[in-house]
Amino acid sequence: MDENQALLLKRVVNIKAIVTPLWKEEAQKQLQSQINQVDGRLQQLEMQGQRMVSELQKQAETQPGSATAIQQQMGNIQNQLNQDKSKLLQQKNQSLQQLQEVQTLAVDAEVDQGKVESFFNVTVGDNLVSKLQVEILIKDGVIQEIRGEL
Repeated sequence: MDENQALLLKRVVNIKAIVTPLWKEEAQKQLQSQINQVDGRLQQLEMQGQRMVSELQKQAETQPGSATAIQQQMGNIQNQLNQDKSKLLQQKNQSLQQLQEVQTLAVDAEVDQGKVESFFNVTVGDNLVSKLQVEILIKDGVIQEIRGEL
């Protein structure tokens, strides 16, 4: 086997951010925006539900013979609305929890920010495990350090 053989592989690189006052402010703004979006979707859902129920009630008044079917439809709509509301409320609670966590983070702490992919070369004799363990440390968007074996 030729010892000069090289192979190009792809790896996931973790990105960590150093917590700064600016980072906290941006994270809080983003989370608050997510919370506001969920609140807006909850209001839309409520209005849609009320509209659908009132349409079905009008239908029931004009078609007295189909009252049972309409009642069943109203129950189905209510169940669907409750499920959708529950999902949105879970999202909101998760964002509120994250907002609370961001507020308690210490300045200069390191937090996971995301992941990117990169390509790297390996040759016979390389330590694959150490080449896969690479992370980038950023502070206010600027790379401070690249950790690991390139």
